[in-house]
Amino acid sequence: MTSPTIGPAGMGEEKVAILGGRGMLGCDVALACRQNHNTKVLDLPEFDITDYEQLKDVVRDASVVVNCAAYTDVDGAESQVKLAHEVNAEAVGCLGSLAKGAGVWVLHISTDFVFDGKSERPYLETDAPSPINAYGRSKLAGEQLLIESGCRHCIIRVEWTYGLHGDNFVTKLVRRAETDRILKVVDDQIGSPTATTEAAKVISMLLAKRPEGIFHFASAGYVSRYEMAKFIFERLAKDVELLPCKSDDYVSAAVRPSNSRFDCGKIKALLDEPIEPWEGPLERFLRRL
Repeated sequence: MTSPTIGPAGMGEEKVAILGGRGMLGCDVALACRQNHNTKVLDLPEFDITDYEQLKDVVRDASVVVNCAAYTDVDGAESQVKLAHEVNAEAVGCLGSLAKGAGVWVLHISTDFVFDGKSERPYLETDAPSPINAYGRSKLAGEQLLIESGCRHCIIRVEWTYGLHGDNFVTKLVRRAETDRILKVVDDQIGSPTATTEAAKVISMLLAKRPEGIFHFASAGYVSRYEMAKFIFERLAKDVELLPCKSDDYVSAAVRPSNSRFDCGKIKALLDEPIEPWEGPLERFLRRL
């Protein structure tokens, strides 16, 4: 297994292993962490989080493990339930058990999909999870197994993420606009568009503080998917006609929560700077496309 180690010369002994470090979030986490930490990036095909022996090697050699590895195909999880559970739950529980034995702190990435979206207010970390699709159930099981392992850990739930290193709502929408001049976008799903670069900055900050427990992180402010799409095409000056529709108008394997809003008050108390409203990072991202 060969994986690059990233970090400036003369850095201390702390070693940070980033699992899923070539994915959309993992790439930005690696970039954010490399300035202050000896960072080892691990991902498919060389590294498989479901391989016990490989996971054991990682934990033995690391001071901190950041787990961005996940099965993230929300619709695919409905037919690949076993695989989603192996990656998002069983492997996370195994990571926790190994970390407990080695005294390693784990920062694990989770999702708003652990909730059913029926709340009329932003979700707190103390709200009872109730996932409505297979992906959400697998991610919740991973949280629970990590907690049960007894290792020192921090779980960060993120939502509506987008970045340069993977497919997401923004890039898919922009691609569709290349061929379709009339687009329908749901207006009954509300959340906070969150750049992976912003989430990565927060993760990098928390490595020094090593908090424990569950935290919600998203960009400040809330918007519907339809209003988000309007913002995107206005900034890109695209000649696209947007039509609002409802989630029920789309046929998909997995149901999505209608309310993905987070209350981020708990994590704000740990951060060195305020959480930026969603518009700024999204505008910067669009300029890079």
